Amino acid sequence: MQPDGGPLLSKEPRGDAPAAGGAEEEGLDRVLTVPNLLSVGRLGLLALFCFLLFGADERVAAVVVLAVAGATDFVDGYVARRFHQVSTIGKVLDPTADRIVLGTGVIAIALYGAVPGWLAGVVLGREVVVSLAVVVLAALGARRIDVLWVGKAGTFGLMAAFPLFLLADAGSTWAHVLGDVTWVLLVPSLALSFLAAVSYVPLARRALRARHEDGVPLSAGGVPVR
Repeated sequence: MQPDGGPLLSKEPRGDAPAAGGAEEEGLDRVLTVPNLLSVGRLGLLALFCFLLFGADERVAAVVVLAVAGATDFVDGYVARRFHQVSTIGKVLDPTADRIVLGTGVIAIALYGAVPGWLAGVVLGREVVVSLAVVVLAALGARRIDVLWVGKAGTFGLMAAFPLFLLADAGSTWAHVLGDVTWVLLVPSLALSFLAAVSYVPLARRALRARHEDGVPLSAGGVPVR
């Protein structure tokens, strides 16, 4: 599986204000937009995923729901840019929903037994470290940092790999083949996600050095998801 001058990392599709100028800036306080509804919808799909997996024991249906929840991550960003529906709350809501979907999905699939615990720990550990870094940057009033494409690619691969692991949790031959293919997808995706985390270090330093240049007070900003 996100304000101008804000202190946190921003998801690029929502973080970059369109070239519309003043009119677009005036609409940043909107709440009821299609992208925001999609972000909230992802959380609803996540609840349905957990019910299907643990309550109804419908593994395949749970995979489909989780895959749809992950796909809407990219749909809402496109809609926000294409139809000029960027909003301040969206820059917070969208990446927050992304992180909740990824984290909950990884934990649920690990508890189900479809992935080893160490793998879930590595992925979640990276998310915790990045999240703590965001809190520190916000507290220090650092300038907003745009998300890197390498991080977005890594997250996309992870959000695709974990549902596939769940789908491959069967005893048939095709399931074993799918599991092997999923590992091929997972390893580079995990590497990209950690490369992105390391790449943010010099960007964070520059953001901290520049925090006094703009004189912008702390505000609710985007939360990094990549």
